[in-house]
Amino acid sequence: MNKKGFTLIELVMVIVILGILAAVAIPKFVDLSGNALTASKAGMTGAVKSAHAVLVASRAASSTTPVNPTVTILAAGITPEGTAAATGVQVSINGTTYTVPTFTDASCTTATTAVGDTVACVGDIP
Repeated sequence: MNKKGFTLIELVMVIVILGILAAVAIPKFVDLSGNALTASKAGMTGAVKSAHAVLVASRAASSTTPVNPTVTILAAGITPEGTAAATGVQVSINGTTYTVPTFTDASCTTATTAVGDTVACVGDIP
């Protein structure tokens, strides 16, 4: 007698193996939104830091303007969503507003306290 097909034990074993694989793989994919938000924050922080470096470099060539831009000038050069705040540049990521902190000293210790403060250093979104 020539029987073809799978036994019940073989089918159960395949289902158990698939269940184990799913239990291991699903947690890795569940936190993708958190990873995407972290990457968006890092990207926006990089954009603010890059804009600051460009503004400082362009102003360094001119002796008539101060080297460091104000928070308002920095925010205007970032993205259409960038706005100035007393403590830094506000950016919107997926409808939530975050502040990229700015500092008045190059060592990143003295936070800006007014929109008119000159920005010597840019921090990371907390």
